[in-house]
Amino acid sequence: MILRHFASAGLLSTVGVVTGCSGIQSALDPAGAEADAIAKLFWVLVAVGTIIWLGVSGILLYGVRSGRRPITEAAASSLILWGGVFTAATLVVLLGFALWLMPSLRPFAGEAGTSLRIEITGRQYWWRVVYHVPGYPALISANEVRLPVGERVELTLHSDDVIHSFWIPALGGKMDMIPGRENRLSLLATKPGTFRGPCAEFCGTSHALMAFSAVAMESKDFHAWLASRVKPSPGATAGAAGLFLRHGCGSCHTVAGTEAAGTLGPDLSHLGSRLTLGAGILPNTAENIARFITEPDKIKPGVEMPAFGMLPPDDIRAIAAWLKGLE
Repeated sequence: MILRHFASAGLLSTVGVVTGCSGIQSALDPAGAEADAIAKLFWVLVAVGTIIWLGVSGILLYGVRSGRRPITEAAASSLILWGGVFTAATLVVLLGFALWLMPSLRPFAGEAGTSLRIEITGRQYWWRVVYHVPGYPALISANEVRLPVGERVELTLHSDDVIHSFWIPALGGKMDMIPGRENRLSLLATKPGTFRGPCAEFCGTSHALMAFSAVAMESKDFHAWLASRVKPSPGATAGAAGLFLRHGCGSCHTVAGTEAAGTLGPDLSHLGSRLTLGAGILPNTAENIARFITEPDKIKPGVEMPAFGMLPPDDIRAIAAWLKGLE
């Protein structure tokens, strides 16, 4: 019975480990050059560790089943000597392998001649994203990062309040975002897909609710997307634009093509085309936008946005539908 329980626990653990090796937030299912190097290092360490564990287990079983016969002093000294030599040699080899991988773990974007720079600022509890691309004006977005496949991208990372940490596990390692300091990271996506990036440094009440979508796109699709963001959304001046301004939303948010030019909150210019709402925590629907307008503090505790539940329900629904229509 006990052995059956151990077998069941072992099977469940194995299933958990295997399922954790893939998905939109897995460092072991790489879609970027840096993440691929991290995965290689991980699997090499796992393989070497498994071999050492099997060897030690074999020696232990041999000692248990050998009739407890004493070994000679010479044999004991030889075992200690060669065990030490094996340990030192293994550590040297693993260190050498890690050092060999290091340039690909943290490549410097400036040496790669990249022309695309994305400036990302962490705030409690959302991400400000600005694309700097030659031939385009600075394009501002929020809570979503898009990258071209096959082109190295330089990320400049800042924080406006506390320490955050930027991380897209499927594309590369993480980097802290420290107030008053600019840190740099570069990523090279190797296959298209949509991935999840969490904040990897505790930053307050809604730390666990601060994430973003990372979308790796084919190069032509990425540049077409950039070109579509140069102009305001076609519906920016229609519908409930007047309600949005009348209720003071433009004091904190920007919507290109309107008089709304606030910078305290996320830029909402093309909100309708983003994959998620509230920094990766809700599907982007008109209903959820209305919920966020009404009770942001319940959805994301500690958020700076005040609740606007006092507005007429028809106005809330109209503003939400208008924002969802900003493609």
